[in-house]
Amino acid sequence: MTSSPATGMASRTLYLARHGDAPDEDGLSAHGRRQAAFLGRRLRGVPLSAIHHGPQAPTRETAEIVAALRDGGPRPRSCDSAGDYVPYLPERREVDSGLPETTWEWLLQLPERERLPGPELARDALRRFTGAVPGGVARHDLVVTHNFVIGWLVREAMAAPDWRWIGLHHANAALSIIHYAPGRPSSLIVYNDIRHLPEDLRWTGLPPELRV
Repeated sequence: MTSSPATGMASRTLYLARHGDAPDEDGLSAHGRRQAAFLGRRLRGVPLSAIHHGPQAPTRETAEIVAALRDGGPRPRSCDSAGDYVPYLPERREVDSGLPETTWEWLLQLPERERLPGPELARDALRRFTGAVPGGVARHDLVVTHNFVIGWLVREAMAAPDWRWIGLHHANAALSIIHYAPGRPSSLIVYNDIRHLPEDLRWTGLPPELRV
């Protein structure tokens, strides 16, 4: 079902992609550009309504490569809420005692530019990118972003506690898809899907112990 006449709302399918491999914020590596091209081919037949990306170069370049492989359609647009930030920093009492102390300490040591604006940007990401949409036309939105933001939006789709974005990992150029239908719970269709990438381009961006 794509629309609900009773509510005047239509469905939204959200495509979440992490940027391609990048050694730093200056841009994609050669591997990252190849990953972005394979992602673009994967999404070529999707009737995208919008392409959003964060302000950092790796997300912008990935989105531009994806858009260049399409026959027309929306142009990529920069959005701060698709940027690189800590969406929610929990208090120690909120999380399981099983959270590794090293993870907690690492989060606290992240730069203030990633921590302090994070909660408001995270709320804006939920407003912009999630839920059914007004009108009778279904939307298909692509957000090219960073690992933390994908974890945040997937956590929301699963109605998990705010802190549970921690521990959700996404490979470079991997794809997650969430469907929002009017009057229904959100559906996580795929998570961290890398089947569009050849073997030599899979799993970058993840620690070795998470590669399967």
